[in-house]
Amino acid sequence: MISDAYPRTPISHLVVVVPAHNEHDLLDACLTALSRAQRRVVEAASVTVSTVVVLDACTDDSVDIAARHPSVSVLEVSHRNVGAARATGFAGRCRDECLEATWFASTDADSRVGEDWLLGHVRHAAEGARAVVGTVTVEFDDHVEEDRRLRSSYDAQYRHEFGHPHVHGANLGVRATDYFSVGGFAPLATGEDHDLVRRLELGGVECRRVCDIAVTTSGRLRGRAPDGMAGFLRSLEPTA
Repeated sequence: MISDAYPRTPISHLVVVVPAHNEHDLLDACLTALSRAQRRVVEAASVTVSTVVVLDACTDDSVDIAARHPSVSVLEVSHRNVGAARATGFAGRCRDECLEATWFASTDADSRVGEDWLLGHVRHAAEGARAVVGTVTVEFDDHVEEDRRLRSSYDAQYRHEFGHPHVHGANLGVRATDYFSVGGFAPLATGEDHDLVRRLELGGVECRRVCDIAVTTSGRLRGRAPDGMAGFLRSLEPTA
């Protein structure tokens, strides 16, 4: 139940932040999917959407790829830190008087959101969620034996259900009021998503753990964050 201290203010603006470090191969698909999700939510709800790509110490042509998407704003930074990159993307993105009506959504450059992803975030917010913690679907190559084994291990351990225990920066959302009330993303090289959700929950913010707006993410075993999704997938590899 939503607390009386938190009136159910309708969401009128969404800010989507995508941190990227040398994501030449995957960034275009990510932003194309986000464009579809943006069009869908704008058509279905009275909202505006701002998408921000934070290019962190990129040495490839990620900036040129982002430029192909006119609805995207680009920030170039040199943090070399995913937590700091996410925080930079959200900083100053709404006025104080608009915080309660603004929803912050986070995904990753190696991921593709579904067409109803943003609409789902708006729906959960309307139902009283102060934050949304979503699941991911990993994209394995079923033509590769190693990936088939990983898929089997992943499917056995991952819980696509409401109330799941997982936290992914590729699929997070939170009201701007609550985001700033706990200090936002910390400048952590890994685990910045878990850290934010932990502080939100300790602060009494309802974090709704959902499975109905899953995001498809890369099944690569060498990711950008030291112990992110790629680290989890490596832990599923047989040791013998």
